[in-house]
Amino acid sequence: MLIHYIAGYLEYLEIERGLAKNTVLAYRSDLYSLSEFLVKTGLKNISDISRLHLNMYIKNLYDKKYTPVSITREIASIKGFFKWLSINEIIKHNPALAIEQPKLPKRLPKVLSMKEINELLDSSLTKLQKAVLELLYAAGLRVSELSNIQLNNIDLNAKYIRVLGKGSKERIVPIGKKACLALKDYYEERNFLIKKYNLKTKYCFIKENGKKLNRQDVYVFINSLGEKIDKDISPHTIRHSFATHLLENGADLRVVQELLGHSDVSTTQLYTHISKKRLKDIYFSINK
Repeated sequence: MLIHYIAGYLEYLEIERGLAKNTVLAYRSDLYSLSEFLVKTGLKNISDISRLHLNMYIKNLYDKKYTPVSITREIASIKGFFKWLSINEIIKHNPALAIEQPKLPKRLPKVLSMKEINELLDSSLTKLQKAVLELLYAAGLRVSELSNIQLNNIDLNAKYIRVLGKGSKERIVPIGKKACLALKDYYEERNFLIKKYNLKTKYCFIKENGKKLNRQDVYVFINSLGEKIDKDISPHTIRHSFATHLLENGADLRVVQELLGHSDVSTTQLYTHISKKRLKDIYFSINK
């Protein structure tokens, strides 16, 4: 019933909206799950789908012990899909308009102190690892942005990088002297690998075996670094630390928003809460 329309919506997301392949696949999974559920209820026409049917589906997710975060994502997929159906006049009324989102617990992300960041940067690292860590922290990159960055996106003379973020949105991010030096050192190693394997890759980061550095490689590396400071960390921890340290040192919220590639400033405001909490923790540790 819905499969034909779902295919059209996914094509719209990929071609017109320019969403990443993994994001489109997540939408596909959510909407196929909805379609299967509605088929079991006996629905045959898309115009017959009501808010009650959608609420029944969401209740089913709760019954299956889905987390509030997963349910929120499913609802976002459903709302986006039915909005598209409505805009394209495939349905007269949008049954997803009044769906309520579950309340999510407000959990602040983990952030490393500048001392911990420096401890990691000063530890024994390969040239590739040093460049990866320096760039993650210097530019606050998402792990996918880092693994997909191309050599021609980096200008060491002007000290900036061009980043292709979510929704294929491009942003310019300045990088500091230390990150530039780490990249220059790594380029020597990269050039050796290019000649050794006769590579013609456009990607900046390649491994010793000549293959492109992927997301999982970065996750494993950063996670292993956490063991040095006895903390469970991920590449996103470095991104969180980058944003928090900027705000703590007086950076404007809108500037940090641009550097992170957030489309909505409310997402960036999360880091102001982290900064305030860290200041309170420091204050009370001194004034016990």
